[in-house]
Amino acid sequence: MGFLLTTLIFFLVGVVAALSVCLCCNGGPSTNLFHFTLVVTAVVCCWMMWAIVYLAQLKPLIVPILSEGE
Repeated sequence: MGFLLTTLIFFLVGVVAALSVCLCCNGGPSTNLFHFTLVVTAVVCCWMMWAIVYLAQLKPLIVPILSEGE
């Protein structure tokens, strides 16, 4: 899967999770905002971790240098 497709999947999962938290855990405006913030933060952190690992594998910073004997 490509970068944009997986980013779209993360976005859709975040929207579904945020809507389900707002609908299922109705405890007042401040509680809903807190739960929404936690869900959005978790999805963004998971996406950033995935994106960093994915992009690091596309162009590694360290290139192995083979010696003559190997």
